[in-house]
Amino acid sequence: MSLPLFEDPSVTRESLYIDGKWSTGATGAYFDVTNPATGDVLASVASGQASDVQNAIDAAERAFPGFATLTAYQRADFLHTAHRLMLERADDLAVLMTMEQGKPLKAARTEVKYAADFLIWFAEEAKRVYGSTIPSARPDQRFLALRQPVGVVAAVTPWNYPISMITRKVAPAFAAGCPVVLKPAKNTPLTAIAVFKIFEDAGIPAGVANLVTTQSARSFSETVFASKAVRKIAFTGSTDVGKLLAKEAASTVKRVSLELGGHAPFIVFEDADPVHAAKGATLVKFLNTGQACISPNRIFVHRSIAEKFIETLVARTSKLQPGNGLEPSSGVGPLIDAPSLDRMQRQVDDATSKGATIAVGGRRLTGDKFDQGYFYAPTILTGVTPDMEIYREETFGPVAAVTIFDEESEVIEMANDTDYGLASYVYTRDLSRALRVTEKLNFGMVGINDINPTSAAAPFGGVKESGLGREGAAEGINEYLDTKLVGISI
Repeated sequence: MSLPLFEDPSVTRESLYIDGKWSTGATGAYFDVTNPATGDVLASVASGQASDVQNAIDAAERAFPGFATLTAYQRADFLHTAHRLMLERADDLAVLMTMEQGKPLKAARTEVKYAADFLIWFAEEAKRVYGSTIPSARPDQRFLALRQPVGVVAAVTPWNYPISMITRKVAPAFAAGCPVVLKPAKNTPLTAIAVFKIFEDAGIPAGVANLVTTQSARSFSETVFASKAVRKIAFTGSTDVGKLLAKEAASTVKRVSLELGGHAPFIVFEDADPVHAAKGATLVKFLNTGQACISPNRIFVHRSIAEKFIETLVARTSKLQPGNGLEPSSGVGPLIDAPSLDRMQRQVDDATSKGATIAVGGRRLTGDKFDQGYFYAPTILTGVTPDMEIYREETFGPVAAVTIFDEESEVIEMANDTDYGLASYVYTRDLSRALRVTEKLNFGMVGINDINPTSAAAPFGGVKESGLGREGAAEGINEYLDTKLVGISI
């Protein structure tokens, strides 16, 4: 099957977009991109080197003064155009994403729409970057507070949501007046190339949007850390890598926003409808094959309704159809790579060796349609306890771990017993309990009877080791703005 949006697959080697030009990079080095469902090589893309990263930073630095002085309306026009183009190319973008990332086509289409939402949202937020006047104690003095773009931004995006994580960072940066140098995940560079072709076709000035595909994360990061021109780093990825980025960014006091790992609790209280809650748990747990930072990893169910909840959860999970995301019947795609498969099996084996029970799944899928890909059966583990790896580690895969609880105070303590603090979920019909538990949960987001507490208009982010800063909403553009105080004596 040919690649959508690429008439000639060989041009994917010209995947570096620097200063408004596509190239193969300084050395011509490249790497292959494969389909995780079939193992097929889809294309080869340029593997940028440190000199390419530096060229991109230099281009962004040159572009910054002119771009920052454009009016908010001019920058908004670029984003409006990019939004229109993304929607026009939505079907091809979705197929391309499914081919290189694996998610079912329906989910890919949903992500493209979500990605476009950030473009249109921040097109409007560009016009709402307000300053303020501040009263002075002196009658002959006036204060003004101005909001100005921070400068060149280095952005790093993950493979699990390869389009929406780009627009969630790039759109507010452009709206604020900041040029961007972006490194996409090495697993999913093709969708990034397609997005930057949209930026090119939208007329975004040369040097404002720069893309460096590379196998060498170190070449990118070391060049970024050493550069005084880069004033902001925006990263989505693992907590371990995020900590290193924050540490290294301190050497030149770069601003950082980090969207890191999660270990979301999904709490079902005794007054909830167990069938409704189990349906919600199934939908959000196996979304993107469980490869989402907001995926519920620890499902806590009150003992009084546990039997019905687990019965429904197992029944619905058993009906899920794994397969190639391009197949209409597929509801769960492959994992991204072989190490992810190994992690699933390690966590399942550890849990069962310590007393957990496999209610469904628990193995790698094999057979003609699965052998060449990275498929793991949607899995339910019951009897999960705190001494098991899956209780402590982020799963990032299609394995749901169920734990029984008896008291509200007990489950709040268990839910908060993690270094992560991104998303959490609560099912209850009691409004007082919903508010009480929400206030006690140490997480950046809480879904009350809601499995999708996200939107371009809502602030996304975590606390503790799940990150710093917020993406989306009005908070999202603030991450790319500095405050300048002006004192005027009259």
